[in-house]
Amino acid sequence: MTQSVVVQVGQCGNQVGCRFWDLALREHAAVNKKGIYDEALSSFFRNVDTRSGSNGPDIYKGKICSLKARALLIDMEEGVVNEILQGPLRDVFDSKQLITDVSGSGNNWAVGHKIYGCQYRENIVEKLRKTAEHCDCLQCFFIIHSMGGGTGSGLGTFVLNLLEEEFPEVYRFVTSVYPSGEDDVITSPYNSVLAMKELNEHADCVLPIENESLFEIVNKIHQMINSGKLGSTVKQNSLVTSSAGSAKTLQEKPFDAMNNIVANLLLNLTSSARFEGSLNMDLNEISMNLVPFPRLHYLVSSLTPLYTLADVNVPSRRLDQMFSDAFSRDHQLIQADPKHSLYLACALLVRGNVQVSDLRRNIERLKPSLHFVSWNQEGWKTGLCSVPPVGHSHSLLALANNTCVKPTFIELKDRFMKLYKKKAHLHHYLQIDGMEQSCFSEAISSLSDLIEEYNELDATKGGPRIDPSRLKIAV
Repeated sequence: MTQSVVVQVGQCGNQVGCRFWDLALREHAAVNKKGIYDEALSSFFRNVDTRSGSNGPDIYKGKICSLKARALLIDMEEGVVNEILQGPLRDVFDSKQLITDVSGSGNNWAVGHKIYGCQYRENIVEKLRKTAEHCDCLQCFFIIHSMGGGTGSGLGTFVLNLLEEEFPEVYRFVTSVYPSGEDDVITSPYNSVLAMKELNEHADCVLPIENESLFEIVNKIHQMINSGKLGSTVKQNSLVTSSAGSAKTLQEKPFDAMNNIVANLLLNLTSSARFEGSLNMDLNEISMNLVPFPRLHYLVSSLTPLYTLADVNVPSRRLDQMFSDAFSRDHQLIQADPKHSLYLACALLVRGNVQVSDLRRNIERLKPSLHFVSWNQEGWKTGLCSVPPVGHSHSLLALANNTCVKPTFIELKDRFMKLYKKKAHLHHYLQIDGMEQSCFSEAISSLSDLIEEYNELDATKGGPRIDPSRLKIAV
């Protein structure tokens, strides 16, 4: 069994991370009835003997003593982390896993990346090494952050660079939450584009997620519940409600439901690493099979059935419908339609009581309606995990390396240029040591190059093959 470490950075990263750990514990509790520390738990949790002090020795066999998440929580405002430490998950983390400050990054990428990055570098490296030392076979770092603020985008991408320096052999999966066009942070286009350059250069896989898509999905779930289509009641401990467990919190904290969707994405993504299955898919296989060109590592994700997240009383949908849903635009976690764009590759991670024959039959059924690049017509990767999400018979996560991600990047570039042409708010960044105007021109150039690579691929759709430029190997 391999282990993975979650690094959650900034307000959004820590709120999503909090939901992930909460749901992961519920999943393991549903399967692990005897309270034994097993290989499934060891992938994301340590078993610590707290009787000999707060951070005692690890216990590798036998009863669960005290589970500690393999995680590092970083935020330059301490509010969210303090909330977690006072909540139901307080025992899953200890002070050695936290790095906080009080003043925040003021929605400025440069403050997070340049100031806090330099200030906390040694501390972050030391804590990462400590976390890595507790792993027998460290396979993957998951970074969860948002792109629009200062800490998530700036310090989040700084940590990504550090991971590449310190652990070059370990995979770096990044879950990035992109701001919507109506974002209340004026400088979010700057922060996002500056962060994009770092993601282009230092991540192995990026799962882009748009706030707008999450908001629409949550609204749809609420409408279906209220219209009675999905049964009349939401269970008290519904996955859509917060850990407080009352349905009232839906109105008070819309982000809880949105964060849950991202947490469920991570649960499904890591299910093969945590549980047995007839067709296990390793995390390194996702990168190996879905990323044919190093920079085109953005994977569009979709979850189905969506009401898994609402935990409402419904009969499970027909299996074939679930596969169809995974390719419809309503289920994508960014505003995109992969069906009408070009696939480089696609992975299907199925959970629950599903047969390999069902999987293959549905791939054959859907294939004619999907456009794959000419040189990778069989670009499917499949995984089957036998443990379904809590309270459900099956679920499906689809990861598509697809050119449909391009409009998200084009819109981001347009919003950046609107500000940049007028040099609006630029002085806030340029007064930071080490931050020059060339940082902005390099970042927008990096994003433009990425868009151009997707354009070149799109131009091949249905026509003769034109390969994106790649390394030339001397023979």
